[in-house]
Amino acid sequence: MKKLLFQFDTDPFFSSFDTVVAYDGGADRVIGHGNVTPDNVGGLVDGCIFTRAPKDKKKTAIFIGGSNMEAGQNLLAAVQQHFFPGFQVSVMLDSNGSNTTAAAAVAKIASSTGLKGKKAVVLAGTGPVGQRAAAMMALEGAEVGITSRHIFNAEKACFAMQERFGVNLTPIEAADLDARAHAIQHANIVLATGAAGVELLREEHWRDNPNLEVLADANATPPVGIGGTDVMDKGEPRHGKIVWGAIGFGTLKLALHRACIAKLFENNKQVLDAEIIFALAKQMA
Repeated sequence: MKKLLFQFDTDPFFSSFDTVVAYDGGADRVIGHGNVTPDNVGGLVDGCIFTRAPKDKKKTAIFIGGSNMEAGQNLLAAVQQHFFPGFQVSVMLDSNGSNTTAAAAVAKIASSTGLKGKKAVVLAGTGPVGQRAAAMMALEGAEVGITSRHIFNAEKACFAMQERFGVNLTPIEAADLDARAHAIQHANIVLATGAAGVELLREEHWRDNPNLEVLADANATPPVGIGGTDVMDKGEPRHGKIVWGAIGFGTLKLALHRACIAKLFENNKQVLDAEIIFALAKQMA
């Protein structure tokens, strides 16, 4: 019996990236659907849960993707509402790669320095990866701030993570390079999660900062988000700091993503969201 992964994407076109990783993770067949919403997902879920005998339900699973994390969270909740005892399949949420990317980045940061009691700043952290990474570091005991060009967006992101994870994050308005350099003045950890090709810091903004211990940058498109670093950095020492580039921790991200796909088919009762994915990332790191 084939391992079937149904890919429910909140965007019009389901992600080719997620499809490739799904096959690499062990799915025999990936069936993608775009523009999936809580209102139209019911029939798709019914097709997943009513077709196979109880012992075979573990060979059907659901992956929720798309670029919007809030939409993904709402879709996950809607999918679960259609489950009932004896009729459910395992499901994974990874909108925009947020859970796996954030988990890999934070796991590598944690492997380089302890997080408890540290001050961390997530630059341009209002996107899915930045929000989830900030929450994961806060859950590990770090004091975390999220920067945005507009304070309203930073406040909105912090509130969303407080609602979802019960963590208190600090919103920081930082509209330009100098403001972001000021925002990290007392930080021990900096993670950049900005848009592709946007430089958030220059080398001179962090090079001589005596408080900084670890820097990580999720941007793999030139120019990198943190000037003076390289996408291939794998815990490289630079100016007395440990640096992780997007490709450097991306190896773990891909391995983690594949491992999660494989895990979906172990039984039919798993819900792989941030907490479980992060726990697995820490083991793998």
